[in-house]
Amino acid sequence: MIKLAAVMLGVIMCNTIYAQNDTAILLQDVMVTATRNKQTNLLSPYSVSKLSTQDIQQFQTRTSPEALVGTAGVFVQKTNHGGGSPFVRSLTGNQNLLMIDGIRLNNATYRYGPNQYFNTIDLFSVGAIEVARGTGSVQYGSDAMGGVIQVFTKDPQFSEKPKWSGNIIGRVLSNDAEYSGRTELVYSTAKTALQVGYTSRKFGDLPGGDTTGIQHPSGYKENALDIKFKWQLNSQWLLTAAHQQLQQNNVPLYHRVVLENFAYYQFDPQKRSLSYLRMEGKTQHPLLFKLSFTASSQVNKERRNYRRNGNANRFIEDDWVNTVGLTADVFSVINSNWTANSGVEFYADQVTSSKQQIAIANGATVNQRGLYPNNARMQNFSLYSLHHFALGKFNAEVGVRYNGLQIEVDTAIVKPSSLVFNAALLYQISKTQSVYASYSTGYRAPNIDDMGTLGLVDFRYEVPAYGLKPEKTFNTELGYKIQTKKVQLSMAFYYMHLTNIINRVQLVGQQVGGYNVYIKENNQESFIRGMEYDVQIAITKQLLVSTNGAYSFGQNTSRAEPMRRIPPFNGRTFIQLTQPNIQYSLEYIYAAAQNRLAQGDKDDNRIPKGGTPGFGLLNFHLSTKITGVQFRTGVNNIFNTDYRMHGSGINGMGRNLYISAQFRF
Repeated sequence: MIKLAAVMLGVIMCNTIYAQNDTAILLQDVMVTATRNKQTNLLSPYSVSKLSTQDIQQFQTRTSPEALVGTAGVFVQKTNHGGGSPFVRSLTGNQNLLMIDGIRLNNATYRYGPNQYFNTIDLFSVGAIEVARGTGSVQYGSDAMGGVIQVFTKDPQFSEKPKWSGNIIGRVLSNDAEYSGRTELVYSTAKTALQVGYTSRKFGDLPGGDTTGIQHPSGYKENALDIKFKWQLNSQWLLTAAHQQLQQNNVPLYHRVVLENFAYYQFDPQKRSLSYLRMEGKTQHPLLFKLSFTASSQVNKERRNYRRNGNANRFIEDDWVNTVGLTADVFSVINSNWTANSGVEFYADQVTSSKQQIAIANGATVNQRGLYPNNARMQNFSLYSLHHFALGKFNAEVGVRYNGLQIEVDTAIVKPSSLVFNAALLYQISKTQSVYASYSTGYRAPNIDDMGTLGLVDFRYEVPAYGLKPEKTFNTELGYKIQTKKVQLSMAFYYMHLTNIINRVQLVGQQVGGYNVYIKENNQESFIRGMEYDVQIAITKQLLVSTNGAYSFGQNTSRAEPMRRIPPFNGRTFIQLTQPNIQYSLEYIYAAAQNRLAQGDKDDNRIPKGGTPGFGLLNFHLSTKITGVQFRTGVNNIFNTDYRMHGSGINGMGRNLYISAQFRF
């Protein structure tokens, strides 16, 4: 830590030698894709947040989930150091849709409640992250009840003349908390562009705040590879081929070891790969103005390796999910005021699942049924049409989607389906202000995890349930936006009604291995109401102030108690000072106490008795460029506050110094 502090001081002092140019802060409206049609955020009748590469780099967050910490309307829970589950409109896990480059990440085994899957996206490969809150089922399909989180990976650009470029990034945290390295290489011509990136990372055990200390076991290793190739076939058509893969090794599930008497419990490995081929083009026919066709293949592998203290056996569980996707989108220009996106999507999942019981004494192995039925399958088919209207000062969005699924679990074949729609109207008060109202229906079709799980999940033992129906939401929202060169403001009030919610129900008197037995049922109705705000003010050309906050109230009306895992009021405020060739940021991240608990929260060993205490964290960040190298350094959690995100299985990071260096060539 002392060495890192010395490096930080040296960076600050050296900056006075190499400072050169002033940088003025001007706030610009960003383009968003919440309607599948790119438009400025000011004219989007939904609540949308977007993180750029610069935003991600400024705060030097560790992972893709942690990059969303402090984003308006998003709360991030961590069951373990290798996980991270974003909450959108107080929903998480398989009730939010995760996407990457327009392709679904959610598959047939995505779990209810917090999960780790968003952390299988290498943050160093990310170009931008967009969060659409309270909408998305019509635009993107099943699971988008709380909203959609879409990652856009870095995109190599064409150049007039052939050239090589790239960059090398290294980052170190004190207390052996992190060692990360990234290399990118880009070759571009007038019609082709190729980018290759490789990331290697090692995370030590997570150091907590002043009363926690090192949390063992929590550290793990990770490596990732990404390749993207673009070929401009002619003036109308572009071909993109991409491959990305990430592997994490020896990822401990911390709370299992500390709270549930396990000798060890780890994901080893956790792997994800995605390959896709996309053809995009234009025609002169207005009804086929833009076309996009994508074929994708994904593989998710999860191995759980565990043993309880005192048990004569250890266990290995393997789950493989192979997903094939085919999608087509057509952008039509019907007239000067009316455009539309229409398309078809098909995804097919095949699940391979197994379990081994291995005797400690002699290594004798017994093969058992896996967490899911082996060779279970799910097919997901959708048709959609989204229409965009520009009528003077009014913008309107109307859309509909039909989604049908076929799920084969054990001997059962079920075919859930849904028809959803949305409608939104925006009025542009002036060139810089707008108000809007929207109504969106959402749904989540039951998947193989819901219907076929047999085994230990969190602190309970689950058994299969075949008769489940889709969960549904009905979301009403009112919002106001302002966008000038010096002020950005967005504010939204919403009410979401949830029906057919799938819930775990305890089978009274039944236990397996000391765990109570549960089955899932569509047995609850709930509502969530809340408000969100996000403000940025450029006080001067060099000084920016930003603040956001989100409050939600969730009530389970079926049981007359709070909904589970509702985040407390939370948000972020930061001040950014940009001077010649140097930028300073002072960041405050906060969350109130959450003592309004459902019975399931009270039974959850990850939530302290009486609720989760509130906290406030103060972080300092500095960025400067010295002889062609971009240095970023800072102190996270300056006062070494001990804290936990509500529902998490591990405490947050204590005081830590970091330094990163990026060399572009």
